[in-house]
Amino acid sequence: MTNAEHAFSPEALPSGVMTAKINELAGFLLKTSVWPATFGLACCAIEMMVTVSPDTDIARFGMERFCATPRQADLMIVAGRVSQKMAPVVRQVYDQMPEPKWVVSMGVCASSGGMFNNYAIVQGVDHIVPVDVYLPGCPPRPQMLVNAFLKLHEQIQKSPHVTDRAAVAREVERAAMSETPLIEMKGLLA
Repeated sequence: MTNAEHAFSPEALPSGVMTAKINELAGFLLKTSVWPATFGLACCAIEMMVTVSPDTDIARFGMERFCATPRQADLMIVAGRVSQKMAPVVRQVYDQMPEPKWVVSMGVCASSGGMFNNYAIVQGVDHIVPVDVYLPGCPPRPQMLVNAFLKLHEQIQKSPHVTDRAAVAREVERAAMSETPLIEMKGLLA
């Protein structure tokens, strides 16, 4: 056995040593310490609150601490419909969150305006902030929100973390904001 083969064999490592790629390690650490912001707007907020109950218990994912201030949170769950008057507040809370930050659009009202197709309701929170995970339903069950958290964890684990995060965040936000809003999508009916 040569020195090169011996250096990379598992037996050559001392007991208690683990090797990993920096990006994978950063992704694991980030996904296991996501702190959501307390930000409920309508009936979906009640379902969001149930996720901290013993039945669904999001503490097992490292998310047991709902932050009352956006400066300590890195996940915004927009739960419910967003009115035109509330839209600047949603954006201000998003801007106050530190990088890296993620957004879950919870419920059909937050995702597309829902049944409120009028001038007073924003037709999708993606007009205001970039959304990472859309959660359908009226209202979505707490188990569905836990599933959305798992999808978000997959995104966090797979995204690059050792690059210039501010530049990546600006590019992601620019791409998300340049997309066609849901209300303007015609689909097969056009």
